[in-house]
Amino acid sequence: MADELPQAIRDALQKRALEALNHWAVQAHEPVLMKYRENAVFRITLDDGQYAALRLHRPGYHDETSLRSELHLMAALRLGDLNVPSPIPTSDRQSLVRLPANRQFSEQHADIVSWIDGAPLGQSGTPLSQSAEKQVEIFFRVGSSMAAMHNLADAWAPPERFRRPAWDVEGLVGEKPLWGRFWDCPGLSHGDAAALTALRGQLRQALEKVRERGLDYGLIHADLVRENIFLTDNESDVAFIDFDDAGYGFRLFDLATTSLKNRNEPAYPEIEKALISGYRSQRELTDATLEFLPLFMVLRSLTYIGWLAERAEIPNAAPRLARYVNESLELARKLDSIA
Repeated sequence: MADELPQAIRDALQKRALEALNHWAVQAHEPVLMKYRENAVFRITLDDGQYAALRLHRPGYHDETSLRSELHLMAALRLGDLNVPSPIPTSDRQSLVRLPANRQFSEQHADIVSWIDGAPLGQSGTPLSQSAEKQVEIFFRVGSSMAAMHNLADAWAPPERFRRPAWDVEGLVGEKPLWGRFWDCPGLSHGDAAALTALRGQLRQALEKVRERGLDYGLIHADLVRENIFLTDNESDVAFIDFDDAGYGFRLFDLATTSLKNRNEPAYPEIEKALISGYRSQRELTDATLEFLPLFMVLRSLTYIGWLAERAEIPNAAPRLARYVNESLELARKLDSIA
């Protein structure tokens, strides 16, 4: 997505990155824009020659307390031997810096985290490149690491003033969902808006019942898509990156996020089975709980509609919106029961 940005935006981001780097001991190499989604992410070179990732956080998306909380979570997971980025402090030992507003940008925050040496599992919309047998091996490890992450999160005592978003009933289908009001966003046809409004009501009732059932709930990554799952050590291990949306939620939401973006793979039944088996190798996951996985895949699918509607700068937004709506309604029709 970074390559699709107009050159003027790329130039402005580059200048902003150099401004941020004044706070760290880095070599004089130009920062390289790697990703532009919620954050602008640059590859930089530290003074010791090691790569790291500079993140310019989207203005207004998370406040300073929430951003510091994300860094605390990543540090705790790294201490627990989970392969995730860890914060790299500034020259004066700060984990986060505030960049003042200027003509191109509102006030925003920047941080640097350690580099994960590997490659993404894949790209959304592009078939996985690995053989079916290799995919089974990889997704078993993804499930195992996901469960290990949940175990570490449960064992961790967050510091005072720890605050992250909640992917709960309100965060998914309330009046102000975390990723936007998917049922009344710009660009929807009258029919699609009506269908999504009705679906939202059904899903809210379903989630209330899920909450009453006491499904596993706690800190989650919340965005374990292909791009955020890295293959490391010649594809023998996995790492998780981009905890920008990490927060509190049903643990099934993590499983649903990973499953959703792979459901069109020819080997998807084997992928899902491997993901669940890997998870169960580290943490309990009952068959009764798994019955709700299709429900959470619908909920996850709907988040992309709201997310896209609030980001008009994303290339090809209109056809992507239509695709997201069709996918969400199709998944909802396949549910045995919603409410």
